[in-house]
Amino acid sequence: MGKNVGNVDRSLRAVIGILALLGVFVFGWFTGWTHWAAAAVGVIMLGTAAMGFCPLYRLVGINTCRI
Repeated sequence: MGKNVGNVDRSLRAVIGILALLGVFVFGWFTGWTHWAAAAVGVIMLGTAAMGFCPLYRLVGINTCRI
């Protein structure tokens, strides 16, 4: 499992993940099923940013990592 997410992409994923989780748990921006969807998006975004690997990118052949 090599890295396929570049630095800019990782940074954007981390910001989106943090904002989604803050919106769910701190600010209460979401209700109902969107609460769970936003939490899932936040966790997935932070996970892929931390690992530097995106399974969906692998499936469609995208690689934003220069190394």
